Formats: sequence, C-alpha cells, structure tokens
Amino acid sequence: MSDSLSLLVMAAGMGSRYGGLKQLDPVGPSGEVLLDYAVYDAKQAGIARVIFLIRKDLEGDFRKVIGKRYEGKVEVDYAFQELHDLPKGFSVPEGRKKPWGTGQAILAAGKVIRGPFVAINADDFYGRESYQLLQRHLSSKEDQGSGEFAMAGFRLDQTLSDHGTVTRGVCQRDSKGLLMGVEEYFDLKKSGAKVTGKNKDGKEGEFAGDDPVSMNCWGFHPSIFPMLEEGFARFLKKEGASDKSEYLIPNAVGGWISGGRAQVRVLPTSEKWAGMTYPEDKQLVAKYLMGLLEKGIYPNPLFPTRGG
Repeated sequence: MSDSLSLLVMAAGMGSRYGGLKQLDPVGPSGEVLLDYAVYDAKQAGIARVIFLIRKDLEGDFRKVIGKRYEGKVEVDYAFQELHDLPKGFSVPEGRKKPWGTGQAILAAGKVIRGPFVAINADDFYGRESYQLLQRHLSSKEDQGSGEFAMAGFRLDQTLSDHGTVTRGVCQRDSKGLLMGVEEYFDLKKSGAKVTGKNKDGKEGEFAGDDPVSMNCWGFHPSIFPMLEEGFARFLKKEGASDKSEYLIPNAVGGWISGGRAQVRVLPTSEKWAGMTYPEDKQLVAKYLMGLLEKGIYPNPLFPTRGG
C-alpha cells in the first residue's frame, strides 16, 4: 500500500479554530459530519487510504471520535503537525502558539506518504467529482514529473454563502489549463448576475461566476516534499521571527509556478463546494446533502454500523 493513492486530510487546525473537535457538527440525516462525506467520496473514487494530519495533543480524542468511524472501511494512518518541528538551525519565536500553516502541514505528512495524494481541508465538502478528477489525473501517465501537480477548480458562484461575504482565491489559467496565478478577493458576494469583491489593494473586481477558484483541494506527487522542505527553510529565514506568519500551500505553489519549478493543472469541477463559514450555513448544508441523498448519490446511513 505504500505507493497507492492517499487522501491527506489537513485537520491540525481543528483545536485552535473551534475549540477541540466541536466543529464536527452533524449535517447528514444519520448524524454524518462533513468529513464523513470526504472519506466516502474518496473511497468511491478509488482512494483506499486516509491520512489524518493532526496535532499530537489531539491524537487520543481524534482516534476515539474520528478514526474509529472508518475502521474496516479504509486504511487509516496519522501524521502530526507540531510547532517545534523545524529544520535545523531554527527555533520557535517567543509568544508563538500555533503551527506554521498548510505548507508545514503537508511537509509533516511526508513522513507517512510515499505515493501521490489528494490533500484537502477537514471541514469542507468537495463532492465526488472532485476526487474522481484528481484520482484519474494522479493515476495517469501524464504530468508525473517533478513539480507536476493539479488542483480541483470550483466555480466561484458555487462557493458563495447566502449569509455573508467570503474570501476566495481566483485562479488565472493559460490556454492549456495550467495555473498561472491565484489572486485573493475579499468580500465576495452575489450582485445581480455577477459576483463582486475587492482584492488586497481594495480594487473592485467583477466576475461572471464561472471563474475557477482554489478551495484547497490539491493533487500532489512526492516531488513536493523536497520543494516544501527547501521553501519552508527559506520562509523561516524571512518570516520566522513572527508569531503569526504562516507558510501556506497556495503561496508556495504560486512561487514555484512563477519561478518555473512547478506547473499545476486546473481540473474544473461542476461540484458545489459546501462549508460552514457562518453558523447559519449549517441548515443550508444539511438541506443540500439531503437533496443529494434523495437523488441516490449517497446512502443513508453513509457508513453502516455493521457490515461496512
């Protein structure tokens, strides 16, 4: 199994953002949480191994509350993102409490990943097609070289909230469907038939809605690990004295693309992204998932307690 395709679930931020594991609110008709749908969809797409990237101090609770849900259904492994897990010559600045972002998270997972893998956030719903697209891409003979990666590109209008504005990374692609760059837009909302927002400089942006955005649903090969290791050390030299700076995957990938070291194929997905940006979103997410169940896309319960 060491070289098989894996699903890496980035869950190290669970405790700091929501206090323990409280964000595991049931949203499915039989008490399912969003993470259950991720594991189920990945398995349906042919991904049989799941690696949870967590904090070491959450391991006991996570295994008890989360890991045991999938026993006998998929192969489960764990990796750990720790504040003090730094390259030689670096130390944690005084006052820093949290780890160093998604770049360090994926780098930490390199201890247990040997083959290609899909990396996702723990608390987002990406839809089955997203996993199928990445699975097919990572299993193909194409784009298998060093720095050859992929990402699921969601339609901007499929990632908005009805209860407030959102921030999204809007992708620019070339004629071959390769990612050229990602620009963050803030305060995005529907405005008539368009979607409007502002970039970091306050410049207004207007979009048709079908623009691809990055929702941290990536497909990587192991060639990413030496690149991350080098990039993390460079990041620490520049920003390591800060108690809040983060080494983020979109920034790292963007730097590699601009430097000609990586290319990322954007795989457009028609799936609707679902997440709970605002408390009021929970009811809409539950309604959306129930609609998918009624269409026969998901069984009820998602994972039978017996038989599996």
